[in-house]
Amino acid sequence: MSSFATLQRLARKAEPAERCGLCGLGLAHGHRHLIDPANRKLVCSCDPCSLLFYESGATKYKRVPRDARLLRDVVISDGQWESLMIPIGLAFFVESSAEKRVLALYPSPAGSMESLLSLSAWTDIVSDNPTLSKMQSDVEALLVNRLEHDAEYYLAPIDKCYELVGLIRGNWHGFSGGTEVWVKIRKFFKELKDGAYA
Repeated sequence: MSSFATLQRLARKAEPAERCGLCGLGLAHGHRHLIDPANRKLVCSCDPCSLLFYESGATKYKRVPRDARLLRDVVISDGQWESLMIPIGLAFFVESSAEKRVLALYPSPAGSMESLLSLSAWTDIVSDNPTLSKMQSDVEALLVNRLEHDAEYYLAPIDKCYELVGLIRGNWHGFSGGTEVWVKIRKFFKELKDGAYA
């Protein structure tokens, strides 16, 4: 009897790893996300539930867009970057509708860290790069990669930014991170660039 029970358990359909945070439906890999701007919390969503929300507006949740855009015309000077007081060459900037300001966040082994961003520093960057004035609050971020010789700038869905945070947090080992995490970071940006539109 125990052998039969074991076979039954193995034959059962595997439970989905993630479920829609609104209706409970099982989700496939690559599903949509909503964001709760007040708590900066992502919520997994099935396609029908995600259609109930927009990328902007005053609702509890906002729908996170899917596509990233490579910003070839954006440049942040070394002086501007230093004024942001970000200790590494990775960061993302998102306008928080709840806090009514732009947040400067960077990934670390402990998760997402916030750097104090002065209004004048961000205003100077937007003045030099008018494209950034069209960034949608809460759901899109300016994602900056200055790890390589040539800096890259993306208008990225906020869930991709948090995916990068999770990648670093989950794979960092020792003081320098270890070889594996840097390989994964390079792969993340290669896939982001390959899938981005210009």
